[in-house]
Amino acid sequence: MIYSTLGKTGRKVSRIGFGGATAGLKNYTGEFDPQQKKDRDSVITAIRRAYELGINYFDTAAGYGDGASEQIFGEGLSGISAKEIFLATKASPAEPKKMRASLERSLKNLKRDYVDLIQIHGSYLSPQVGKEIFRSGGILEELKKAKDEGLVKHLGFSIECQNEVLYELIRCQEFDVMQIEYNLLFQHPYDPFFHCGSLYDAEEAKLGIVNMRTVTSGIFQKWLGWVNPGNTFEYNAALIQFVLSNPLIDVSLLGMRDVDIVEKNVATCNDLSGRIDLARLHERYL
Repeated sequence: MIYSTLGKTGRKVSRIGFGGATAGLKNYTGEFDPQQKKDRDSVITAIRRAYELGINYFDTAAGYGDGASEQIFGEGLSGISAKEIFLATKASPAEPKKMRASLERSLKNLKRDYVDLIQIHGSYLSPQVGKEIFRSGGILEELKKAKDEGLVKHLGFSIECQNEVLYELIRCQEFDVMQIEYNLLFQHPYDPFFHCGSLYDAEEAKLGIVNMRTVTSGIFQKWLGWVNPGNTFEYNAALIQFVLSNPLIDVSLLGMRDVDIVEKNVATCNDLSGRIDLARLHERYL
Protein backbone atom coordinates (compact mmCIF):
# COMPACT_ATOMS: atom_id res chain seq x y z
CA MET A 1 0.00 0.00 0.00
CA ILE A 2 1.12 3.54 -0.76
CA TYR A 3 0.83 6.14 2.00
CA SER A 4 0.76 9.91 2.24
CA THR A 5 0.84 12.49 5.03
CA LEU A 6 -2.59 13.89 5.89
CA GLY A 7 -1.78 17.58 5.98
CA LYS A 8 -1.05 19.16 9.33
CA THR A 9 -2.36 16.13 11.22
CA GLY A 10 0.99 14.55 10.43
CA ARG A 11 -0.64 11.12 10.19
CA LYS A 12 0.45 8.56 7.61
CA VAL A 13 -2.64 7.41 5.74
CA SER A 14 -3.30 5.05 2.85
CA ARG A 15 -3.82 6.69 -0.55
CA ILE A 16 -7.19 4.96 -0.81
CA GLY A 17 -9.65 4.97 2.05
CA PHE A 18 -12.66 2.84 2.85
CA GLY A 19 -15.75 5.00 2.29
CA GLY A 20 -18.85 4.32 4.36
CA ALA A 21 -21.77 5.57 2.27
CA THR A 22 -22.20 2.30 0.41
CA ALA A 23 -22.12 0.42 3.72
CA GLY A 24 -25.12 2.22 5.17
CA LEU A 25 -27.37 3.48 2.40
CA LYS A 26 -29.89 1.05 0.94
CA ASN A 27 -29.40 0.42 -2.79
CA TYR A 28 -26.91 3.28 -3.11
CA THR A 29 -25.01 2.75 -6.40
CA GLY A 30 -26.17 -0.88 -6.41
CA GLU A 31 -28.44 -3.42 -4.77
CA PHE A 32 -27.71 -3.49 -1.05
CA ASP A 33 -29.59 -3.52 2.24
CA PRO A 34 -27.65 -2.80 5.44
CA GLN A 35 -30.37 -4.56 7.43
CA GLN A 36 -29.75 -7.87 5.63
CA LYS A 37 -27.20 -10.05 7.41
CA LYS A 38 -25.53 -11.31 4.24
CA ASP A 39 -25.00 -7.77 3.00
CA ARG A 40 -23.68 -6.56 6.34
CA ASP A 41 -21.37 -9.55 6.67
CA SER A 42 -19.99 -8.95 3.19
CA VAL A 43 -18.98 -5.39 4.09
CA ILE A 44 -17.57 -6.45 7.46
CA THR A 45 -15.36 -9.01 5.71
CA ALA A 46 -14.35 -6.37 3.15
CA ILE A 47 -13.34 -3.96 5.92
CA ARG A 48 -11.13 -6.58 7.55
CA ARG A 49 -9.54 -7.50 4.23
CA ALA A 50 -8.89 -3.84 3.49
CA TYR A 51 -7.04 -3.50 6.77
CA GLU A 52 -4.99 -6.63 6.00
CA LEU A 53 -3.96 -5.10 2.67
CA GLY A 54 -2.79 -1.86 4.26
CA ILE A 55 -5.81 0.44 4.09
CA ASN A 56 -5.85 2.40 7.34
CA TYR A 57 -8.23 5.27 6.53
CA PHE A 58 -11.89 4.53 7.28
CA ASP A 59 -14.58 7.17 6.74
CA THR A 60 -18.23 6.94 7.70
CA ALA A 61 -21.06 9.21 8.91
CA ALA A 62 -24.00 9.25 11.28
CA GLY A 63 -26.23 10.00 8.30
CA TYR A 64 -25.31 6.89 6.34
CA GLY A 65 -28.35 4.76 7.07
CA ASP A 66 -29.12 6.41 10.42
CA GLY A 67 -25.99 4.93 11.98
CA ALA A 68 -26.04 1.63 10.06
CA SER A 69 -22.71 2.33 8.36
CA GLU A 70 -21.07 3.24 11.66
CA GLN A 71 -22.36 0.06 13.26
CA ILE A 72 -20.95 -2.04 10.43
CA PHE A 73 -17.61 -0.24 10.71
CA GLY A 74 -17.66 -0.80 14.46
CA GLU A 75 -18.04 -4.53 13.90
CA GLY A 76 -15.53 -4.71 11.06
CA LEU A 77 -12.85 -2.80 12.96
CA SER A 78 -13.48 -4.58 16.26
CA GLY A 79 -10.24 -5.85 17.75
CA ILE A 80 -8.07 -3.47 15.71
CA SER A 81 -6.15 -0.96 17.82
CA ALA A 82 -7.20 2.66 17.41
CA LYS A 83 -3.54 3.53 16.88
CA GLU A 84 -3.40 1.33 13.78
CA ILE A 85 -6.11 3.17 11.84
CA PHE A 86 -7.41 6.65 11.08
CA LEU A 87 -11.15 6.60 11.81
CA ALA A 88 -13.34 9.46 10.61
CA THR A 89 -17.04 10.13 10.95
CA LYS A 90 -19.40 13.04 10.32
CA ALA A 91 -22.28 14.89 11.94
CA SER A 92 -24.81 16.89 9.95
CA PRO A 93 -24.97 20.63 10.70
CA ALA A 94 -27.41 21.24 13.54
CA GLU A 95 -27.72 23.00 16.87
CA PRO A 96 -24.47 22.52 18.82
CA LYS A 97 -26.05 20.23 21.43
CA LYS A 98 -27.45 18.02 18.66
CA MET A 99 -24.01 17.86 17.06
CA ARG A 100 -22.59 16.70 20.38
CA ALA A 101 -25.33 14.08 20.77
CA SER A 102 -24.64 12.86 17.23
CA LEU A 103 -20.95 12.44 18.03
CA GLU A 104 -21.71 10.51 21.21
CA ARG A 105 -24.02 8.14 19.29
CA SER A 106 -21.32 7.69 16.67
CA LEU A 107 -18.80 6.64 19.29
CA LYS A 108 -21.23 4.01 20.59
CA ASN A 109 -21.92 2.76 17.07
CA LEU A 110 -18.21 2.56 16.31
CA LYS A 111 -17.38 0.98 19.68
CA ARG A 112 -14.66 3.56 20.28
CA ASP A 113 -13.72 6.01 23.01
CA TYR A 114 -12.69 8.56 20.40
CA VAL A 115 -12.44 9.10 16.66
CA ASP A 116 -9.50 10.59 14.82
CA LEU A 117 -11.67 12.99 12.87
CA ILE A 118 -15.13 14.50 13.22
CA GLN A 119 -16.38 16.34 10.13
CA ILE A 120 -19.23 18.76 9.60
CA HIS A 121 -21.23 16.77 7.07
CA GLY A 122 -22.23 19.08 4.26
CA SER A 123 -23.28 18.77 0.66
CA TYR A 124 -24.14 22.42 0.13
CA LEU A 125 -23.16 24.51 3.14
CA SER A 126 -25.26 27.67 2.92
CA PRO A 127 -24.19 31.09 4.24
CA GLN A 128 -26.63 30.57 7.12
CA VAL A 129 -24.92 27.30 8.05
CA GLY A 130 -21.61 29.13 7.82
CA LYS A 131 -22.82 31.65 10.38
CA GLU A 132 -23.96 28.82 12.67
CA ILE A 133 -20.53 27.23 12.42
CA PHE A 134 -18.60 30.35 13.36
CA ARG A 135 -20.92 32.18 15.77
CA SER A 136 -20.12 32.41 19.46
CA GLY A 137 -21.35 29.21 21.08
CA GLY A 138 -21.88 27.66 17.65
CA ILE A 139 -20.92 24.42 15.95
CA LEU A 140 -17.18 25.05 15.81
CA GLU A 141 -16.96 25.85 19.51
CA GLU A 142 -18.89 22.67 20.35
CA LEU A 143 -16.55 20.54 18.23
CA LYS A 144 -13.50 22.18 19.78
CA LYS A 145 -14.91 21.36 23.20
CA ALA A 146 -15.25 17.71 22.17
CA LYS A 147 -11.65 17.79 21.00
CA ASP A 148 -10.49 19.25 24.32
CA GLU A 149 -12.33 16.41 26.08
CA GLY A 150 -10.50 13.80 24.01
CA LEU A 151 -13.53 12.57 22.06
CA VAL A 152 -11.93 13.57 18.74
CA LYS A 153 -8.36 14.18 17.62
CA HIS A 154 -8.98 16.44 14.63
CA LEU A 155 -11.71 18.62 13.12
CA GLY A 156 -12.77 18.69 9.48
CA PHE A 157 -15.60 19.27 7.06
CA SER A 158 -17.05 17.68 3.94
CA ILE A 159 -18.58 19.71 1.14
CA GLU A 160 -19.69 19.17 -2.45
CA CYS A 161 -19.79 22.73 -3.73
CA GLN A 162 -17.39 25.57 -4.39
CA ASN A 163 -18.87 28.54 -2.55
CA GLU A 164 -17.67 31.23 -0.18
CA VAL A 165 -18.41 29.14 2.91
CA LEU A 166 -15.93 26.55 1.65
CA TYR A 167 -13.18 29.15 1.43
CA GLU A 168 -14.05 30.51 4.88
CA LEU A 169 -13.64 27.01 6.30
CA ILE A 170 -10.30 26.59 4.55
CA ARG A 171 -8.89 29.94 5.63
CA CYS A 172 -10.03 30.04 9.26
CA GLN A 173 -7.19 27.73 10.40
CA GLU A 174 -9.53 25.85 12.75
CA PHE A 175 -9.85 22.69 10.65
CA ASP A 176 -7.35 19.96 9.88
CA VAL A 177 -9.00 18.04 7.02
CA MET A 178 -11.15 18.92 4.02
CA GLN A 179 -13.24 16.28 2.26
CA ILE A 180 -14.46 17.39 -1.14
CA GLU A 181 -15.97 16.00 -4.32
CA TYR A 182 -13.35 15.58 -7.02
CA ASN A 183 -13.31 13.14 -9.93
CA LEU A 184 -13.10 12.92 -13.70
CA LEU A 185 -16.53 14.54 -14.11
CA PHE A 186 -16.16 17.15 -11.37
CA GLN A 187 -12.79 18.85 -11.68
CA HIS A 188 -13.69 22.36 -10.46
CA PRO A 189 -11.57 22.12 -7.29
CA TYR A 190 -8.36 21.67 -9.29
CA ASP A 191 -7.33 23.42 -12.49
CA PRO A 192 -3.62 22.91 -13.17
CA PHE A 193 -3.80 25.04 -16.32
CA PHE A 194 -4.80 28.19 -14.43
CA HIS A 195 -3.37 26.91 -11.14
CA CYS A 196 -6.57 27.63 -9.24
CA GLY A 197 -9.27 25.87 -7.26
CA SER A 198 -10.00 24.98 -3.65
CA LEU A 199 -7.45 22.16 -3.59
CA TYR A 200 -4.68 24.71 -4.00
CA ASP A 201 -6.09 26.84 -1.18
CA ALA A 202 -6.45 23.82 1.11
CA GLU A 203 -2.88 22.74 0.35
CA GLU A 204 -1.62 26.22 1.18
CA ALA A 205 -3.53 26.09 4.48
CA LYS A 206 -1.88 22.71 5.18
CA LEU A 207 -5.20 20.88 5.38
CA GLY A 208 -5.30 17.17 4.77
CA ILE A 209 -7.25 16.64 1.53
CA VAL A 210 -9.65 13.74 1.06
CA ASN A 211 -11.81 13.31 -2.00
CA MET A 212 -15.19 11.65 -2.17
CA ARG A 213 -17.03 10.23 -5.19
CA THR A 214 -13.78 8.94 -6.69
CA VAL A 215 -15.65 6.77 -9.19
CA THR A 216 -18.42 9.41 -9.67
CA SER A 217 -21.08 7.55 -7.62
CA GLY A 218 -21.96 5.58 -10.72
CA ILE A 219 -22.77 8.58 -12.94
CA PHE A 220 -19.93 7.98 -15.39
CA GLN A 221 -20.77 4.27 -15.51
CA LYS A 222 -24.42 4.97 -16.33
CA TRP A 223 -23.47 7.41 -19.06
CA LEU A 224 -20.96 5.01 -20.60
CA GLY A 225 -23.51 2.20 -20.51
CA TRP A 226 -26.01 4.36 -22.37
CA VAL A 227 -23.70 5.67 -25.08
CA ASN A 228 -21.65 2.49 -25.53
CA PRO A 229 -23.52 -0.56 -24.19
CA GLY A 230 -20.89 -3.00 -25.44
CA ASN A 231 -17.96 -1.29 -23.76
CA THR A 232 -15.56 -3.58 -21.86
CA PHE A 233 -13.04 -0.96 -20.75
CA GLU A 234 -12.09 -1.16 -17.05
CA TYR A 235 -13.38 2.32 -16.28
CA ASN A 236 -13.39 1.99 -12.47
CA ALA A 237 -9.62 1.51 -12.45
CA ALA A 238 -9.19 4.44 -14.83
CA LEU A 239 -11.35 6.70 -12.64
CA ILE A 240 -9.32 5.76 -9.57
CA GLN A 241 -6.03 6.33 -11.38
CA PHE A 242 -7.20 9.77 -12.50
CA VAL A 243 -7.77 10.91 -8.92
CA LEU A 244 -4.63 9.25 -7.56
CA SER A 245 -2.66 11.15 -10.18
CA ASN A 246 -3.49 14.40 -8.38
CA PRO A 247 -0.51 15.32 -6.20
CA LEU A 248 -2.68 17.33 -3.79
CA ILE A 249 -5.03 14.46 -2.89
CA ASP A 250 -3.98 12.61 0.25
CA VAL A 251 -6.78 10.03 0.39
CA SER A 252 -9.31 8.90 -2.23
CA LEU A 253 -12.42 7.33 -0.74
CA LEU A 254 -13.93 4.22 -2.29
CA GLY A 255 -17.10 2.39 -1.34
CA MET A 256 -16.36 -1.34 -1.16
CA ARG A 257 -18.99 -3.94 -0.35
CA ASP A 258 -17.03 -7.15 -0.91
CA VAL A 259 -13.52 -8.56 -0.81
CA ASP A 260 -13.12 -8.76 -4.59
CA ILE A 261 -13.65 -5.02 -4.95
CA VAL A 262 -11.21 -4.31 -2.14
CA GLU A 263 -8.50 -6.42 -3.76
CA LYS A 264 -9.06 -4.86 -7.19
CA ASN A 265 -8.92 -1.33 -5.79
CA VAL A 266 -5.76 -2.00 -3.79
CA ALA A 267 -4.12 -3.46 -6.90
CA THR A 268 -5.10 -0.34 -8.85
CA CYS A 269 -3.69 1.92 -6.15
CA ASN A 270 -0.39 0.04 -6.16
CA ASP A 271 -0.13 0.12 -9.97
CA LEU A 272 1.89 3.29 -10.54
CA SER A 273 1.98 2.68 -14.30
CA GLY A 274 -1.61 3.94 -14.46
CA ARG A 275 -0.82 7.41 -13.14
CA ILE A 276 -1.01 10.32 -15.55
CA ASP A 277 0.43 13.84 -15.70
CA LEU A 278 -2.60 16.06 -15.07
CA ALA A 279 -0.71 19.20 -16.08
CA ARG A 280 -0.05 17.70 -19.51
CA LEU A 281 -3.65 16.50 -19.71
CA HIS A 282 -4.90 20.06 -19.19
CA GLU A 283 -2.38 21.66 -21.56
CA ARG A 284 -4.40 23.42 -24.28
CA TYR A 285 -1.69 24.30 -26.76
CA LEU A 286 0.49 22.08 -28.92
